[in-house]
Amino acid sequence: MGNGLIVAYCAVLLHVNCISIAVALQALKATGLRTGDPRLKECMETLKETLKKTPDGVTLDRQQFKKCVQSNIVLLTQAFRKKFVIPDFQSFTSHIDELYESAKKLHEGQVADYIPQLAKFSPDLWAVSLCTVDGQRHTAGDTKVPFCLQSCVKPLKYAVAVHDYGTEYVHSFIGKEPSGLRFNKLFLNEDDKPHNPMVNAGAIVCTSLIKQSASNAEKFDYAMTFLKNMAGNEYVGFSNATFQSERESGDRNFAIGYYLKEKKCFPEGTDMTSVLDLYFQLCSIEVTCESGSVMAATLANGGICPITGERVLSPEAVRNTLSLMHSCGMYDFSGQFAFHVGLPAKSGVAGGILLVVPNVMGIMCWSPPLDKLGNSVRGIQFCTDLVELFNFHNYDNLRHFSKKHDPRREGGDQRVKSVINLLFAAYTGDISALRRWGNTPVDEAVHFGHHDVVTILQQYLEKYSLPSGGAAGDDKDSAEKSLDSLL
Repeated sequence: MGNGLIVAYCAVLLHVNCISIAVALQALKATGLRTGDPRLKECMETLKETLKKTPDGVTLDRQQFKKCVQSNIVLLTQAFRKKFVIPDFQSFTSHIDELYESAKKLHEGQVADYIPQLAKFSPDLWAVSLCTVDGQRHTAGDTKVPFCLQSCVKPLKYAVAVHDYGTEYVHSFIGKEPSGLRFNKLFLNEDDKPHNPMVNAGAIVCTSLIKQSASNAEKFDYAMTFLKNMAGNEYVGFSNATFQSERESGDRNFAIGYYLKEKKCFPEGTDMTSVLDLYFQLCSIEVTCESGSVMAATLANGGICPITGERVLSPEAVRNTLSLMHSCGMYDFSGQFAFHVGLPAKSGVAGGILLVVPNVMGIMCWSPPLDKLGNSVRGIQFCTDLVELFNFHNYDNLRHFSKKHDPRREGGDQRVKSVINLLFAAYTGDISALRRWGNTPVDEAVHFGHHDVVTILQQYLEKYSLPSGGAAGDDKDSAEKSLDSLL
């Protein structure tokens, strides 16, 4: 059935028995999948070879097309039947593009200059990439420009440490509480441990836990391999110039390192100066917005990279990491971010924000100008606008938060059920059920663009001097009478 569905889909597009590969690939792109997706490698290679043997090199008959898609039939069937987490991907990404353009207009903030290499980036650079848990991809702006992870690497190396050693061991060295202090303060909790892995002290100790018996070179390669696997083998590089700058301007981190050594915060036998070298190296790892979004999507997907299907991190490591990102990931803005955006995130002074929508998608925003708290100005605006438009906030109720968009399949199904219940309530005159819906007839007409209906309803409300909320007004008797007459 799957084979026939895809073949028929492409054939219907052309109304002929032969299938234009250009049209088929365009239809695939509309689902959010890329032709370069590793999961489609065999299909694309077969397609390329088959086209070489056709007379025109651009079309296939049904049998040829069936042979090409056979190896990836499950994934392609899901794509064309809109069974991905974001079914209407084009509509969703058009909203993303609008949010991107809105944030692009901001010109506040300063590019970080305490590390000379960071000061070289143009303040006009601005990029957003997303990857869903099904591997749907979208980008806007300067998404192929490499930049250093800086503090965005902190949750990633913490995840590696927990994956390797478990929660109990890691947190015998590091706390779990927000510090309430600047990220680079020389300050420990009452147990003489760093407050959490997202501040410098905690991240330095966390660095000391990575592959403890190995050399620094082996430790760096080990961490790089993990990050590349998280990124689905997309771009992960290293800026030696930034590493040298970090080390030369790292007096505060050296001070933190010696303080941690004095308080015996490291595992026994740790070479503190080697740990700091590795710490600076990990901060200097480069990604692009595109590869960073796949890393975030791996966290959103419970530790399985969406575009390779490989399990990279344990569920325990992912859960812990997201919890700490939620409470501690945005420097001194963490509480505000948790309140307004309600999603796990981590920022870095290079201008990146790694954002996770659990079970839905990962997003990487990048814009070098920072606010006074060290967060990307455009990135913060984008994240805030995203959650104002879509019900991605951790505490948005999927069943009853109907005035926000829900692009997910599950949310869409739930809304269909709710609409059926609403129509049944309207048919039977169940006023209390209509009131629980929360939206008024005017709200619904505006939401779905029925302008003539909006005009009729507003005229009715004005005629009878009813509040614009209609059924949601304060006067219960008046509301019930107006609903009765409208029904």
